[in-house]
Amino acid sequence: MARRRLRSSTVVLGGMGVLATAITSCGSEPDRRCVDPVTREVLPSYECDDKSSGSGTYYYGGSKSNGRVSGGSFDRAVVERGGFGCSGSGGG
Repeated sequence: MARRRLRSSTVVLGGMGVLATAITSCGSEPDRRCVDPVTREVLPSYECDDKSSGSGTYYYGGSKSNGRVSGGSFDRAVVERGGFGCSGSGGG
């Protein structure tokens, strides 16, 4: 029986696909919601606009239940979307 050899170009292209997937997964923005910073109640997005005098703050990641958020952070840098080779956890 003869063994079939993979050509080096096939291996390189496959490796580049994995690398591209890892890079795009790590670079994704986490989910964000406009919330009241005290009660964590979800607000309309215009409450977080720079142009308005809204009282909202963006909350990144986590999940929403009964109109309130939990499991995320007000700091976007803390919440990263998980992926191959990425640290942190995400979701929403």
